[in-house]
Amino acid sequence: MENLDKDKIEKLVKTRKKAHSFYMKKSKVYQSFVDMEQNTYKDGTLSKKQKELIAIGISVVIDCESCMEWHIKQALDDGASENEIIEAIEVGIEMSGGPGTASARFAMNVLEYYKK
Repeated sequence: MENLDKDKIEKLVKTRKKAHSFYMKKSKVYQSFVDMEQNTYKDGTLSKKQKELIAIGISVVIDCESCMEWHIKQALDDGASENEIIEAIEVGIEMSGGPGTASARFAMNVLEYYKK
């Protein structure tokens, strides 16, 4: 993994945590979003891990680097294997065509970052 992407990932994490703390104190809309997120990712008919894998594929399609970082980390924390995450990334590539391959490069670096 390139040092540039490592720095980018670490900056994403730091900025996300700072923004989360800020908005949890100051924004009822953000608090509502966090409640919705927590309810969305609870185990149901689909497990939390399966939902995180779906979110990884969507993150690749919409090219949301912050989303890729968050959902790959969550999937790993929920027991997803590297191969499961790669397959989720592959679904994103297929659903978005060529642009998905560019997003998949960042997703690969996030996976390598957390697998260390």
